[in-house]
Amino acid sequence: MSTLPTSTSPHLDELLCFDLYAASRALTSVYRVVLDDLDLTYPQYLVLTVLWSDGESAIKHLATTLHLDHATLTPLLRRMEAADLVRRRPDPDDHRTVLVVTGRRGDELRASAPDVQRAIGDAMGLADDQVAQLRTLVRDLTRNVERAARARD
Repeated sequence: MSTLPTSTSPHLDELLCFDLYAASRALTSVYRVVLDDLDLTYPQYLVLTVLWSDGESAIKHLATTLHLDHATLTPLLRRMEAADLVRRRPDPDDHRTVLVVTGRRGDELRASAPDVQRAIGDAMGLADDQVAQLRTLVRDLTRNVERAARARD
């Protein structure tokens, strides 16, 4: 079922991983321009997006949802808290768990989310059904590759 190059020295244009890398960099650069106006980084926007949709969340939930490790997420949340984007507090039912909720500025920025997504959609130049199909394929790819990586461990 492999559609990967069979030659011993594949050309760059045969590598799906490169196409995904290039697309990710291009898309992230558009986000960077759009989010600069909001004084947000792309990782901060992702955290806020999870909190806007899921509400108060444990750090473990954020890490799992964003595919980030705790060591990466904690300093990010610390900087976001200093900017009043989020607030952290211990879970009253389990003091080992830290809960995160949007801060005042994080709440205010929620109104900008549709404009951000509209700008990204315009930059992508894909029809809604193409975006849905691409999203499904990329999620299937991620799930399959993560499953294969776990099987190797």
